[in-house]
Amino acid sequence: MKTLALNLRRLLLILGFLLTGPALATMTDEVSLDRSWRTTSPASAGIAPDPATTPEAVVQVYGARTVRWRGAFAVHTWISVKPEGAANFTTHEVIGWRFWQSGNALRQRQGSPDRPWFGATPELYAELRGEEAATAITQIEAAIATYPFTGEYKTWPGPNSNTFTASIARQVPALALDLPPTAVGKDYLGETRFLASAPSGTGYQLSLFGLLGGTLAVEEGLEINILGLSFGIDPLDLAIKLPGLGRIAATAG
Repeated sequence: MKTLALNLRRLLLILGFLLTGPALATMTDEVSLDRSWRTTSPASAGIAPDPATTPEAVVQVYGARTVRWRGAFAVHTWISVKPEGAANFTTHEVIGWRFWQSGNALRQRQGSPDRPWFGATPELYAELRGEEAATAITQIEAAIATYPFTGEYKTWPGPNSNTFTASIARQVPALALDLPPTAVGKDYLGETRFLASAPSGTGYQLSLFGLLGGTLAVEEGLEINILGLSFGIDPLDLAIKLPGLGRIAATAG
């Protein structure tokens, strides 16, 4: 009985440690427990360039806190592209309700790429313009066509929207995408793949079903994944990465 009680105490301590960040995140303005689709606006947040005055090709990667209690843990991410001379952005993303309705999680939509996600203001994670963006769009389209999890979706540990964004980013080196620790699912590689390049393309990651693993890369720094929650340190940006709270940098920027 003493051994059982000791093991239970250790388990509770570990769970408490993992959940501290998400619990603190609920106290910030980023997380709202009462958001729903009714709070979603199709209007631009003013981050993306206007296609009417931006003829060059553009690629942008966004993320925003997901809805209700899940926002304490995770963001939803998406990739938007605008070829040279195009009148609109096309946004590519994976959405759970689409999978549950049709069996295909992938969605494409036209319009503002930076519209709020269930009322949460998006954050720009990466951007390319001009010839670099034009090359990346070709790579993105090829990566989407071969994305292996369109017929699968799991909120945790993946495959989900962040699995999709990370998978595409691995095939577009110019993005050098460093997804935040709140992009739960970014470390999911599948049931038979355990080693891959980091999403930024600047290092490597080891992952066991998205539940346990690590990443070592120039852009990401060092990250440890425990039960889908990421802890890390980014020496180049003098930042730490915590579940729920995201990236905390020593200086703004």
